[in-house]
Amino acid sequence: MKLGELFDLAIKRGIEHDPRGKKAVDRVLRLAKEEFEALDDDKKKEFDQDKLQNPYTDSKILTGDLDRKIKGLIIGVDMEVGEVLLADRLREKGEDIDLIWSHHPEGKALGGLAELMKMQEDLLSDLGLPISAAEGLMAKRISEVDRSIWPVNHNRAVDAAELLDFAMLSVHTPTDNMVATFLQKLMDKKKPETLGDIVKELKEIPEYARQIENNAGPKILLGSDKMRAGKIVVDMTGGTSGSEDVYERLSREGVSTIICMHIPESHRKNCEKNNINVIIAGHIASDAVGMNLLMDEIEAKGVKVYCCSGFYRHKRN
Repeated sequence: MKLGELFDLAIKRGIEHDPRGKKAVDRVLRLAKEEFEALDDDKKKEFDQDKLQNPYTDSKILTGDLDRKIKGLIIGVDMEVGEVLLADRLREKGEDIDLIWSHHPEGKALGGLAELMKMQEDLLSDLGLPISAAEGLMAKRISEVDRSIWPVNHNRAVDAAELLDFAMLSVHTPTDNMVATFLQKLMDKKKPETLGDIVKELKEIPEYARQIENNAGPKILLGSDKMRAGKIVVDMTGGTSGSEDVYERLSREGVSTIICMHIPESHRKNCEKNNINVIIAGHIASDAVGMNLLMDEIEAKGVKVYCCSGFYRHKRN
């Protein structure tokens, strides 16, 4: 496959599995087009035109020609300078690696993380919050995340990849969408009665079972085995943790249990205050589920996949 074809496939699958639905995604693309067309010529040169067909600003081709043929790729949860050097060492030993694939955003994809978080406004609206409330709750958090990225030297790994003649990309939200949809469908189908039943279902998924060996398996953070699950929401996409102030509103809308990758302490306290159960599925395992779902398709197209940095392949039929 060519680099551009690989990336386009990832974005396509992200849209197909986007929990907001196609109408919301189309709105994001339409607003980007309207913003671009309203700019003068000088500002158009500065505009990230990738946003006209890619709604995920935390997922980008970071370096490499779109027509470059990719025979093999190395993929991990975090691909930084050390992993770039690992890829080069493997290539020296005869492995056919053309592309470094990072799940977590690097380079300009990291710079777009805060903008991507606006998708959480639609997700909250789908759970019953008025869109005005969702936008108000998210505005402060998006600004915090944006400011936290400003001082980061976020192009280090990309520079290393370019110097060593690797293509590099980040695909974050598309595969997070895939695991969020995968788990929500599982919960909707199985309808686990208790929190213990939820953990049992998660442990039957190979990526989560493997992380038990690393002391990073699924666990109940708030609640207990015998407590009833009630309405379950899988919260695994939208860039990074959202506003800590949403849980009172979610409780009012009938949400009893949240399944997430991880949760900050301030969020945990607000969930506890509002009697919302929390199950931590596990960060790396959850990332791996989404990544594996996409890698199944990419491997089937003849691209060899090498794994590192917390990612392990599990092939599904």
